[in-house]
Amino acid sequence: MVTANSRKVLIVEDEKDILQLVKMYFEKEGFRTLTAATGTEALRQVRSEHPDLVILDLMLPEIDGLEVCKKIRLTPQTATLPIIMLTAKSEESDTVVGLELGADDYVSKPFSPKALMARVKALFRRIERTADREISVYRYGPLNLNLSRHEVTVEGREISLTAKEFGLLEHLLRNPGRVLTRDVLLNSVWGYDYHGTTRTVDVHVRRIKQKLPLLNDAILSVKSLGYKLKEEGANA
Repeated sequence: MVTANSRKVLIVEDEKDILQLVKMYFEKEGFRTLTAATGTEALRQVRSEHPDLVILDLMLPEIDGLEVCKKIRLTPQTATLPIIMLTAKSEESDTVVGLELGADDYVSKPFSPKALMARVKALFRRIERTADREISVYRYGPLNLNLSRHEVTVEGREISLTAKEFGLLEHLLRNPGRVLTRDVLLNSVWGYDYHGTTRTVDVHVRRIKQKLPLLNDAILSVKSLGYKLKEEGANA
């Protein structure tokens, strides 16, 4: 369960009106807030204040949001710090780069504070669920993926998957609700030295859906980006 008053959120945004609106909304919801208007200040606050989440605009003075994200991920103490990016629709290519650098999610401008809050709460729920989950077994409805046995079953019936199909499904189950770019999936499942095309991911996703029809509507294609596994109980 997400407890807002136990969470500290760093809001990084150089547009003062947006910054104050998001800050006010989060404080109304019970979150503790920190603010920064530059990339330099954002990194300073991450190091000194240890926030539980960073809401990070891409276009920032001094150091841009992509570089801030990269520095956070490359620092061992903050490598797993949750990050949600704020992006303009014209910044789609930067959004892809941000996700590949390790951002957990993104929200496109213009956005409503309510929609942003929903993403934040969903992210915290995923974190809590992952912490409580048995590491060797992932479940999605009647589907069980057992890592130690390298076995996938649906209602007790074993489903035969290739090694790459198994790895791809595992990665999706590890990150419910999170957009995973095709390049991220290629690097995670096939390895950094893989020289194929991103269409390889599309083919394997299609095969997984054929073998596991219960995932037909659950694995969502995100235009120009990649895929995400819909959270159980979510409408989209």
